[in-house]
Amino acid sequence: MPRLLSASTFWFLVVGGVSALTHLLVFSLAQASMLPEVANALGFGLAFGVSFAGHRWLSFKDASTTVGTSLKRFAATALAGFVCNELVFMGLLRGLGWPAHLALVLSLLVAAGQTFVLSRFWAFRRQRAT
Repeated sequence: MPRLLSASTFWFLVVGGVSALTHLLVFSLAQASMLPEVANALGFGLAFGVSFAGHRWLSFKDASTTVGTSLKRFAATALAGFVCNELVFMGLLRGLGWPAHLALVLSLLVAAGQTFVLSRFWAFRRQRAT
């Protein structure tokens, strides 16, 4: 029976899910006392550590980059994902009047695709077989 997912993709989904839940939990706890956009940024900041550690040691454990290089690249990747997330979130929340949690979930999903591609092919690049 063929494998449906590679190990890297499986762990990316697990780590991404845990990171997204961290983001959502922080957002849920913080949104009552601050603007939703600020609560979203706080959730991103705390989920970043979960995401980097999980992706470095699980999703992309065969990366040929150093931890420092991966951290710098992943930070750039994650910030690009957050900008995408925040723009979609604000558009849905403020522009279309969606409920905050629904807008956040959809914006996290949109940013996840971008993050996977940049992580896989740049931040945690694998060494090519010779």
